[in-house]
Amino acid sequence: MQKVPYASYLRVYEPLAAFPEPERSHWAGYARRTDLPDEQDELRLALTELLAVPPRAAPAGESADAFVTEVDGVLCVCPWRTRLRAWEALSEVGHWMMPGPVLDAALPPAARERAAADHARWRERNPDARPWIRSALWHVPIRWFALFTDEERDFRAAEAGASGAPVLRYRTPMVQARRRVARGLKAVREATPEGPLTEALTDVGRWLEEFHPRSLVELDYGGLVHTLSEEQLAADRSAREVAEGLAALAQGDLERAGEIYEEVTDRWMTIRERQFAS
Repeated sequence: MQKVPYASYLRVYEPLAAFPEPERSHWAGYARRTDLPDEQDELRLALTELLAVPPRAAPAGESADAFVTEVDGVLCVCPWRTRLRAWEALSEVGHWMMPGPVLDAALPPAARERAAADHARWRERNPDARPWIRSALWHVPIRWFALFTDEERDFRAAEAGASGAPVLRYRTPMVQARRRVARGLKAVREATPEGPLTEALTDVGRWLEEFHPRSLVELDYGGLVHTLSEEQLAADRSAREVAEGLAALAQGDLERAGEIYEEVTDRWMTIRERQFAS
């Protein structure tokens, strides 16, 4: 069955050494499970909260689940932190591109207000907390592509006759992601000291600095593979285009950089506007 929402994800997997006790022991034991949940399990649990009566804008408690992978033999963990991410998503409600009446029907103002108050109280006790996962509905933010190269692209078509969906993701070591965002930010600042791309790269760069230097960074097209055809996914080279645009900026070729940026943003805006299709 086709799943929603149509979201992409930027995830950080940290090595166990990055976690203090007793959390480190919890994740070490958790990783030995034979029934580890996947992306669809997280999505199903999140949708359960939205379908509750009365609706809940965020889960009542924090998730104790995570995504797990190995990097060069080292166990790395990406905690879901579903409640924290729900709270942070509510703070960006103005960017959801959703008509007010539709938003109010899905998440009544009273539910959003309660969640905002809960978040504020929690933040006072946990001022340094940050999510390991960022998500974006109906698109991939351009700034995320600046962290990766085309060589790190992993596209797998759906198997013939199978019920699985295609996969499109990028993975890179944290040190590479930080180096690329710093290089991209330098080129953008020299060309346009102030602007949305400068702010966006600064934001993602600061977020990456919060994690262990031996972490793994992953960009996953997630639910977007259900709204793009396999031909579109196979042809998508957004990371390469963004790298070419930033290289053009660094070389002072503002015209070429502008052309590339416009092509990429227009293509993703077309995809993003599909959320309004009937």
